[in-house]
This record gives sequence, structure tokens and C-alpha cells, in this order.
Amino acid sequence: MAEHHYDVVVIGAGPSGEGAAMNAAKHNRRVAIIEDKPTVGGNCTHWGTIPSKALRHSVKQIITFNTNQMFRDIGEPRWFSFPRVLQNAQKVIGKQVKLRTQFYSRNRVDLINGRASFVDTHRLEIRGNKSVETIHFKQAIIATGSRPYLPPDVDFRHHRIYNSDSILNLSHTPRTLIIYGAGVIGSEYASIFAGLGVKVDLINPGSRLLSFLDDEISDALSYHLRNNGVLVRHNEQYESVKGDDHGVVLSLQSGKKIRADAFLWCNGRSGNTENLGLENVGLVPNGRGQLAVDDHYRTEVDHIYAAGDVIGWPSLASAAYDQGRAASSDITQDEYFRYVNDVPTGIYTIPEISSVGKTERELTEAKVPYDVGQAFFKDLARAQITGEAVGMLKILFHRETREILGIHCFGDQAAEIVHIGQAIMNQKGEANSLNYFINTTFNYPTMAEAYRVAALNGLNRIF
Repeated sequence: MAEHHYDVVVIGAGPSGEGAAMNAAKHNRRVAIIEDKPTVGGNCTHWGTIPSKALRHSVKQIITFNTNQMFRDIGEPRWFSFPRVLQNAQKVIGKQVKLRTQFYSRNRVDLINGRASFVDTHRLEIRGNKSVETIHFKQAIIATGSRPYLPPDVDFRHHRIYNSDSILNLSHTPRTLIIYGAGVIGSEYASIFAGLGVKVDLINPGSRLLSFLDDEISDALSYHLRNNGVLVRHNEQYESVKGDDHGVVLSLQSGKKIRADAFLWCNGRSGNTENLGLENVGLVPNGRGQLAVDDHYRTEVDHIYAAGDVIGWPSLASAAYDQGRAASSDITQDEYFRYVNDVPTGIYTIPEISSVGKTERELTEAKVPYDVGQAFFKDLARAQITGEAVGMLKILFHRETREILGIHCFGDQAAEIVHIGQAIMNQKGEANSLNYFINTTFNYPTMAEAYRVAALNGLNRIF
């Protein structure tokens, strides 16, 4: 049995693992990253962020072609099958895997394929296809990610019942689809399939869509999903899911029964901590397979860290990368450590959503004297040019100090637009002020100009 010694060992080659390994390597640590899949990138690259966003982009192009009168000179509206649209996503995945594999080789990080299991607090056993290795480490970072939570009473082996990973194996385009779970993933897939002309029933166990969002943004998403043909059902819990040769029947606790050609489960995720040998180091995950960490990403074993989806909130690729890098920064004691708690929300529905900071509900409950500045995209020259006139930018600011308290955006390029507001919110003192947007000249015509329009709108409210 081969034995190797490393300063830092990272388990999992997704965003958090990559961030951790790259940072440790650049601080001259001897680093190994262990991945049990044939290629790097994790769930983000292969089943989550990258394929779903590539799918969304292709569907959005189809919608533009089918709804823009200018294209009628080229041809009649056309609909594309789900597998055909998915082909574009597969190309992006290949490019991402190649790029990220090169990162490890350039930085002399040993990439080891196999399943890792703790032997004790300083040793891992790695089982590959034909070999078993033992790795000794000084510090370890668990970055194993997550997978869809699958309730045991739903038969996911049935060829018409899918989860948010296996949906990428769908080989046809269903005419009707039930999506159970109206969180970020469920809402995104509802937009994608509705854009392909599929009749979608979106079942929400809660009382409103994405309740963590600003109420106005949540309401806008609900309106536009319904406007695109999605039937949203709130406050519904499943009783059973039964598939047959002709479709799937969802029975709800309310007594309703819904039939569709296919069923997609998008209700929760579980951390990947099984078979890691955590019992050998005294670590116990919670009921969703997630590990508890302190504000330096250390588990209860000081030299073993965890980052990314395996620790739960916020379960975003962007945050996972920074969490992994932060855990590595704590190990190397560099000046870049930070606890990642100011993550912008990016939701790639059609239209997309992004926000950072407080919502109106939170500010009202805290009795903060705030006001609102709004810019509607239909009034922006750039949106009129691109034909993307649906949406708005909303700035929440303190009435007295004009400090920016929250940025909420709904519409085309929302996930890009929000970063301007985020940058100003992170400034100190008077630099974080509504005045910045009023006194700054923006390129014209641009979507970013919405900040100036919203700031002037807000200024008019407080005089």
C-alpha cells in the first residue's frame, strides 16, 4: 500500500475544493485534492450551476427568436427539444473541466482520483479503481458538496421521475411536467421548461415563492412565471408520487391529484458525508449530512476544516469558492481570510433575479427609517434597444444618512447589475451613499444607468 505525506489535503474538486487547493498551493504548501468522480468541477460544473445556466441561455435565445417580430423575415417560430438544447450545455461543461484540470497541474497540486475515508485524525485511505493509498496530512478540508435530497417513498428509479441532477439525462421533451419544490432550482427549471413550451405545474410547499427575497421581487417572479404558462400551487404537500408507462400521478395531502408526462423533484439537498469515515475522527453530521463549522470554517477537530455545500447555507457556487479559499487562508495565516456572509443572491429564472442587503420587510421589522428608489427597465433606452424591457432596479436607503441598505434587481442582466450596488454598499462612511449614484456619470445607453435613475427617484421621495 502506497503512502504519501501532504501539508493540506482537500476532499472534493468542486468550487470550494478548488478555492482551497489553489490558495494553499500558492502559499507553498504541498497539496493534494481528492475527487471520486472521473473529472473535476463537482456538482456545480456537471449537474448544477453550469448546465442549468447554459440551458437557460439557450432557451432565452429561443424565446427571443420566437417573440421578436424582426425574426419573422427569417422564418416562422420554432421549438427545440430538451436534448438538443442540452447539447450546448455539454460543450460548456467540457471547456470548464479542461480549464479547471489545468489549474491543478499548473499549481503542482496532486489530483488523486478515488474515494477518501478518514482512518484517523491525520490519515486518509484512498480507494481507486485498482489501488489503495494512504495519505498523511497536517490539515484537511472537507469540500465534498451536496446532492439532491431524495425521500425514500419516491421511486427515483422510474424512468419518468427525476431529481435536479438526473433531469440532465432526460432524452425527450415532455408535454407536461410537475416540479415539486419552488426554491431556486425549482423556479429556474420551471422557467426553462416553460420556455421550451412545456406545460409546467410548480408545487410550492410554502406560502410564497422564494420567501427570502424582497416581497416585490418575489411577487414579480410569481407573476412572470404564471404569465409564461406555469401553474403555481402554494401550500401543498405531497402524499405520494406514482409513475406508470404513461406518466406520473402526484397525490397531494389536500386531496388533489395531478398527472403529467414527467415529474421533477427539487426540494432540498443533502451534504455528501457518507462513507467518509467521520466516525474515526469524532465528527457527526446533522440530519441533512451537513457539518458544523465555526467562523473560521473549522470543524470540532481543529485541523480539519469544511467548506461549501457540505456546511449548508448559502449553498452557492460563488460562496463555496470563497469559503474554501477562506479555510485555506486560515491554515496559511495570510491576510485574505474573511468569513463569507455578504453573498449576493443570483437566481437565473427568466427574467433573472439578484439582490444583496436587506429587504423591505426586514427593514420595516427593525424599524429602520428607509426609503425606496426605483428604475423600471421599460424606461431605459438600453432595455428598449435590446427588447428586454421587463424588470426593475430597487435601491433601499436610509432616509437620514442616505446609506445604501439593500439592492434588489429583477430582469435582464440582474446578476451583473447588482455588483455595482454591492461595491458601493461595501464602502465605509459617506462613500456608501445614494449620493454616489446621483453624482456619477454612467455610460449611456446602459443598464447600469438604472442606478442613476433609481437614485434620483429616491431623492425625490425624501424632499
